[in-house]
Amino acid sequence: MENQLPFSRRDFIRNTSLAVAATVITPGLSVFATDGPPTQKILGLALVGLGQYSSQKLAPALEQTKNVRLTGIVTGTPSKAKAWKKKYGIPDKNVYDYSNFDEIVNNKDIDIVYVVLPNSMHKEFVIRAAKAGKHVICEKPMATSVADAQEMIKACKDNNVQLAVGYRLHFEPFNKAVMEFGQKEKFGKVKSIKAVDNQKMAGKGVDAWRLRKNLAGGGPLMDLGVYCIQGACYTMGMNPIAVTARYGNVTDPTTFYDVEESISFQLEFEGGVIADCLSSYSDEGNELSGTAQNGWWKLAPAYAYDGKKGETHQGPMQITETFEQVDQMDGIARSIIDKKPNIVPGEMGLRDVKILMAVYESADNGGKRIGLKL
Repeated sequence: MENQLPFSRRDFIRNTSLAVAATVITPGLSVFATDGPPTQKILGLALVGLGQYSSQKLAPALEQTKNVRLTGIVTGTPSKAKAWKKKYGIPDKNVYDYSNFDEIVNNKDIDIVYVVLPNSMHKEFVIRAAKAGKHVICEKPMATSVADAQEMIKACKDNNVQLAVGYRLHFEPFNKAVMEFGQKEKFGKVKSIKAVDNQKMAGKGVDAWRLRKNLAGGGPLMDLGVYCIQGACYTMGMNPIAVTARYGNVTDPTTFYDVEESISFQLEFEGGVIADCLSSYSDEGNELSGTAQNGWWKLAPAYAYDGKKGETHQGPMQITETFEQVDQMDGIARSIIDKKPNIVPGEMGLRDVKILMAVYESADNGGKRIGLKL
């Protein structure tokens, strides 16, 4: 997601409404020249938002994917548009800004729109992309409210397009191994889970969008806590039934005046399994671990883009890292080509938003246990 919010986008957030003409089309599948069989279908993808994640991970990944490639960009910064056009050979007709985005409906080079914007903007651009007949990948968290997530799902269904959430770890080998440990009970029934995702934000300034509630929807819970929720759920292979949470102390009120500095929460699963979770903007930590009847496992780091390491009671996990964004986008594109559901659908994103909102509700009420109906 873009770290620096350009003034053009700020103006757009303030002045643009969602009153967009609904144009319904059936999305096609673009065919491009490839090194593979001439009939191989490769989808075209447009990145919406050209910040750090797009520039450092998604665009480089799209140079290695087999089922999808970068064919368009959407940005409010002309200098970025110029640089990206030159670097990736994107024609002028495939370059959009936030005001003319809806014209993408007529662009047959673009089959998928990947929304990589501040959280509060996800709803608008997912819905606009769906109405333009484009399949959508939306970065996490999917939305800043349950109602917004529901509207996004409905818009995609109404316009016959797929909606996927940018849950890259479902395609990543270390975390897939943890899914097997927990769901297949490789070491017996799961007894407990620990999920920690912290990142120091000190010195990044109060203008960073992740520290502004109207843009991020909250603090570290919305940014990092999603990984903890995801990790607990895919370890268990089921949804939690209740949550309790508490805010941490505010040590830097100058920075954390609008969003929480840290938050700890527990997810309760059927059978009594508890996942202890922590997300903080004032500490370091990156872990997903678990204990079972006959053993244990630990990923640390677990959620980082690279450098993951894992071990079990049997020793180090012998796993080779992959370029997970390549696997993620190829996997989602393959689902679209094959007309099959993807493994990270909007409904999963909606579930997580419901949990996020329940975590805040519990913390707001001093740690009250909140039952979940997911």
